[in-house]
Amino acid sequence: MPSFDQQLEKIKQQPGFIAALDQSGGSTPKALRLYDINEGDYANDEEMYALVHQMRERIVTSEVFDGQRILGAILFENTLDRDFAGKNAAQFLWEDKQIVPFLKVDKGLADELQGVQLMKPIDNLAALLKKAKERGVFGTKMRSLIKHYDADGITKVVAQQFELGEKILAAGLIPIIEPEVDIHSHEKAAVEEQLKAELLTHLDQLPAHQYVMLKLTLPEHANFYRELMQHPQVLKVIALSGGYTREEADHRLTANEKMIASFSRALTQGLSAQQTDDEFNLALNAAIESIYTASMT
Repeated sequence: MPSFDQQLEKIKQQPGFIAALDQSGGSTPKALRLYDINEGDYANDEEMYALVHQMRERIVTSEVFDGQRILGAILFENTLDRDFAGKNAAQFLWEDKQIVPFLKVDKGLADELQGVQLMKPIDNLAALLKKAKERGVFGTKMRSLIKHYDADGITKVVAQQFELGEKILAAGLIPIIEPEVDIHSHEKAAVEEQLKAELLTHLDQLPAHQYVMLKLTLPEHANFYRELMQHPQVLKVIALSGGYTREEADHRLTANEKMIASFSRALTQGLSAQQTDDEFNLALNAAIESIYTASMT
């Protein structure tokens, strides 16, 4: 069983970024299309999940997917029940790659109300957290979405995130709080102003021995989240690419000192099922190196 303290020390001290490999049911078809596998290539969800697992396994078992540049990887629940190279996925990441495993625990988004999409209820949360802990998972992540400026809506998003975060902390895991801001929002800067204030309020209420990570959309103003990074209860502030191309996401990330990447689409951009292993590894290495470099500022 991996040492929680060893994983904690790696997240605290080592440079690098977190790979987001947690596409779930709703986002998997798009992830496969970008990998040049279309809906006609699979007949049902079981085949779809098998194909996306093959993509993820190809990524994580690649020699260029290494624990020197990659701190952690976020997995989908379906992946937690599967193997990489004949070993349980979370176990493989830590034992073979020295990459800290995280688990996406949310069940998707509710319909938009008050400019936001809260998380749907997570009926099996206790059982899922127990399984994650038994598998050596270090932390979790759960995503909400803020689409427009609405003071009450933003307040509810952050309150829900921390309510779940308390349950995750109680289970011995570190939560990644992820209130994404839609990059297409015309009020993005105003949303980020209130979001930061709400996050600081909730962080101030955490006991001294409890830590969280924050996963946030790259802000409109460079270094806008510096206060969050300096908060004693925050391990890391990580950035989601949110639909930006890798080039744009890297550019914005470079401008935000000490913010590190947790990219999904931007990480897999340019990868294809039709590539030879050499071509695949070359493209993946270029992506990893550019994201790692942007995370080092």
